[in-house]
Amino acid sequence: MNLPKPLIGARFLRRLNRFAILVRLQNGKTTVAHLPNSGRLNEVLKSGNRFWLVRLKSEKRRTDFDAVLAQDGRTLVSVDARLPPKLLLEGVELGIVSELGKIVALKKEVPINSHRLDLKLVNDASQVWWVETKSVTLVIDGIAMFPDALTLRGQEHLKLLAELARKGENASVVFVVQRNDAKLFAPNELADQKFAQILREVANLGVKVFAYKCQITLNSLKISERIPVRFNFP
Repeated sequence: MNLPKPLIGARFLRRLNRFAILVRLQNGKTTVAHLPNSGRLNEVLKSGNRFWLVRLKSEKRRTDFDAVLAQDGRTLVSVDARLPPKLLLEGVELGIVSELGKIVALKKEVPINSHRLDLKLVNDASQVWWVETKSVTLVIDGIAMFPDALTLRGQEHLKLLAELARKGENASVVFVVQRNDAKLFAPNELADQKFAQILREVANLGVKVFAYKCQITLNSLKISERIPVRFNFP
């Protein structure tokens, strides 16, 4: 997908709350930007770190900017946790993601058992897939990890997928690594041991676990390739 234009460079100052950061623009002015990601993001939320914003001025908004990208060392990172479903669908259309088949029908944000799953897909083989995507930004020594903080909601999503798999439905959790330096994916035991345990359990019950990394520039972002999943790490 193409990233919004123009991107505006800024420097991170501090996090104000889960969804707002204080930044300094290139003209020296400070402003508040919406951060569309509730994760800890310790790898990029460092004083003075480079960010790229897009201006989205509206009377309905509390801020004039959205955070789009950040830098982790030499690596660009997409910080928008809303993008993985869209990135996955684009990956299917481009033929990069083949595991789900060719999609002929889809529903988004599907309510089920007091929760919502990102996608319900029907492919050209008439298979129905229930899919939950997760945004991954943390990579250490080539290992992408999720979550970066305790996620009770994420645990519930996995349990819901397991229920569907037990009924014979096709169910999948897809970890979209929004950066290009990951070599493999592993659940983050240190951040949420229970999530890691449940992920292993649901995989044994038939839930398909996929991970993909992204190619990212200041102009575009897309899924580039599938990476291995390691359930027990280290």
